[in-house]
Amino acid sequence: MPKFGKKSKSRLETCHPELRRLFQEVVNCFDCSVLQGHRSKEDQDNAYHEGRSKLKFPKSKHNKKPSEAVDVAPYPIDWNDKERFYYFAGVVKGIAIKMDIKIRWGGDWDSDTDVKDQTFMDLPHFELVKSV
Repeated sequence: MPKFGKKSKSRLETCHPELRRLFQEVVNCFDCSVLQGHRSKEDQDNAYHEGRSKLKFPKSKHNKKPSEAVDVAPYPIDWNDKERFYYFAGVVKGIAIKMDIKIRWGGDWDSDTDVKDQTFMDLPHFELVKSV
C-alpha cells in the first residue's frame, strides 16, 4: 500500500484538516507526492513570477494558515503524462465526494467537467471550496 514520505507528510501538515483528511485517504489507493501546501510570501512571489500561479501574495489559498490549497502529483511524477494527472484528479474528486469534502481542481477551475475550456492549467492543484 502506498504511503507518504517525510517531505510529503511535512508539506501536508501545513494544510487545512479537511485537505489532510482527504489526501490521507487518497494515498491509500493511489501513490502520490505532496509538492506544496502553505506558501510563504517569497514562495508565492516565486510561483507568480514563474507563471505557476496567477495570484500574488496573499490572494492564493496556499497563503492561508492552514493552507486551503495543496499541490499533489501522482507518483512517480511524469510532467509529460497529462492523462495520468487527469486520472488522478478523478480519483481525488471521487474520494472527496464520498467524504463530503468540497474541492476545486486546477484542471477544471469552474468545475463544469469541461477540461478544455480552461485558460490556466494547474494539474496538481486542489483547493477547498467554501459552502455558500
